[in-house]
Amino acid sequence: MSLRSRFALAFAVVAAVVSATVGVLSYSFASERITAEIDRSLRYTTVTLANGQDQVPGSTLALAPRPGPHRDDGERYEMTAQAVARDGTVRHLGGVAVTLPISDVARALAASAAGGTHTAEVVADGHCYRQLTTALGQGRGALQVAIHIDPANRLLGGLRNEVAVLCLAVMLAAAATGRLVAGRITRRLVRLARVAEEVSVHDLADREVPVDGSDEVGRLSAAFNTMLGRLAAAREDQERLVEDAAHELRTPLTSLRTNTSVLRRYTELSPDARDRLLDDVEGEARELSHLADELVELALARHNDEDEAPVELAAVAHRAAQRLSRRTGRPVRIDADDSVVRGRHQRLERAISNLLENAAKFDDDGTEPIEVHIRQGTITVSDRGPGMKPDDEARVFDRFYRADTARGLPGSGLGLAIVRDVAEAHGGAVFARARPGGGAAVGFTVNGSRLSPPE
Repeated sequence: MSLRSRFALAFAVVAAVVSATVGVLSYSFASERITAEIDRSLRYTTVTLANGQDQVPGSTLALAPRPGPHRDDGERYEMTAQAVARDGTVRHLGGVAVTLPISDVARALAASAAGGTHTAEVVADGHCYRQLTTALGQGRGALQVAIHIDPANRLLGGLRNEVAVLCLAVMLAAAATGRLVAGRITRRLVRLARVAEEVSVHDLADREVPVDGSDEVGRLSAAFNTMLGRLAAAREDQERLVEDAAHELRTPLTSLRTNTSVLRRYTELSPDARDRLLDDVEGEARELSHLADELVELALARHNDEDEAPVELAAVAHRAAQRLSRRTGRPVRIDADDSVVRGRHQRLERAISNLLENAAKFDDDGTEPIEVHIRQGTITVSDRGPGMKPDDEARVFDRFYRADTARGLPGSGLGLAIVRDVAEAHGGAVFARARPGGGAAVGFTVNGSRLSPPE
């Protein structure tokens, strides 16, 4: 069942319940009013007869005046009365000439020495009457007064039919209104579903849902457009990563293929040529392994499920520096404040390690230590290498980008790209600039809202 049909059904059910409740209450109220009026007339007539009047004061009773151009005093309710002796004999007192049935309750009231009343609906001569039997007490018998209530029953039956027709009409009108309203409400949802279906089988490009209003559906449309934009960007990023990876893998693979063909003539090579060939194969294999690791790290960086926690940047920098010193022997000088940020510890340490490795790769002289400067969530790694050109400053964080000074150096060109992803994941940005006196200063920032206030 469609959402529009469900809305229509819900409207119809609610309207049916409400109209049926109102109808039942109205019918009950009308029935009670008519019955109360009839009973009041029966009591009045009984009191009149008990006070010595021998005849029924009025043979008819007017109730429920009939409206319209031929208005009259209303439906005429015929009355009749009879006296019941102690032995059960009946004497007609007036009104319609009809003999009312004598029940055991009426006989008991006629023979009773005390008073009492009993009201019941009886049938006489094929007509329905509402009968009030009143004991006179002290063995004087009882009085029975009755009103012909077939007109009242017809009136209530007509009211019952009118209530049923009204409930049905209200239910149909509510269903039609609900369907109309649901159509207006769900029109944007249908449009949103159509775009989602098109996206599932077609390209993401140029797909957008119009945003109408600021209600829940409008917010959903805006969020859907944002999601489409991110999906399109992710797909473009993925395609670019695959293309760049294929380009970067082509060179070492070509070299390995060439070296493999040379290895077929291994016995013909001199010992020096063999050593160079094996060193070349080992170097290319090492570069391939490093490139694969960097690609995996870059691909999974945005899906890292590490929980965020307070991270002391100085401690992270010291661990990364010790690891670099053990591997390369390069000294690292750290100047850090007590910055503590809310972030992912492993990713931040990986970013600082990449910056240190990048600095060590370009500053191979080793006469001066690599410097790490940390202030208020800003991490800067400085070296005394060849520096960088202004054109390189804006591109060194692109994937697989290699500056002219890095063409002959090992590396995948992904280390600084990972640094950029880490910075963006923590609400910050990256920067690279030439260092006064030679070298480069490269680093990243963390969003200030992630900094913990000083104790």
